[in-house]
Amino acid sequence: MTRILLLGDSLLAEHDWQKRLPSYRVENLAVPGAQASDLLDSLATIAPPARGADIIVVMIGTNDLLQDNDLYLQQLKQILITLSNSCPGAETLVCSLLPMDLPHLPANAVSSLNNHIEALTMRTGCCYLDLHKRFLGSSKPLFQEDGVHLTAAGYAIWERALLEHIAFLVEND
Repeated sequence: MTRILLLGDSLLAEHDWQKRLPSYRVENLAVPGAQASDLLDSLATIAPPARGADIIVVMIGTNDLLQDNDLYLQQLKQILITLSNSCPGAETLVCSLLPMDLPHLPANAVSSLNNHIEALTMRTGCCYLDLHKRFLGSSKPLFQEDGVHLTAAGYAIWERALLEHIAFLVEND
C-alpha cells in the first residue's frame, strides 16, 4: 500500500486525510500554526518515519506569509533538500499557497510567492501542486470566516487535486 506522509501547518493538520484517501496509508505529521522554520527544525525527528514514505506532501508557508517571514523561501529550499537526501525513494509534492482573501495582504502577494515556490520545486526535483488556480475557479465559499482555513468545499477541491497527482505519481513509479 502506498504510504503518504503529510508535513505542514493547520491546513493539513485539521483534516481527516486518511478518511479521504482510503486507498493509501496516510501519516499526518502536520502541526497547527507551524511555519517553515518549525518544520525545518523538526526534520531530524521526522526523517526516520519519513524514510518509508512513497509520497511526501508539503503544505507550509501560510503562517510565514501572515508573519512576514523573509526567510521562508530559503527555509523551504532547505526542507526540500533535506527531505530529498533523507528520503531518496520518495516523491515530494509541494502544494501552492491558497488564494487567501485578507485585507492586509497585497493583491499579488500569494501569486508572487507561488511563482517562487514553483521555481524552487523545479530546482530541487520536487513536484508542484498548483491549488491556487483550482481555488480561483470555484464559485463556492472555500474559506471559513478567517479567510485562511478551509470549508468542506475547499477541502473537496484539494482532495481531488491531490488524488489526481498521487495517481499520476503512483502510475509512473
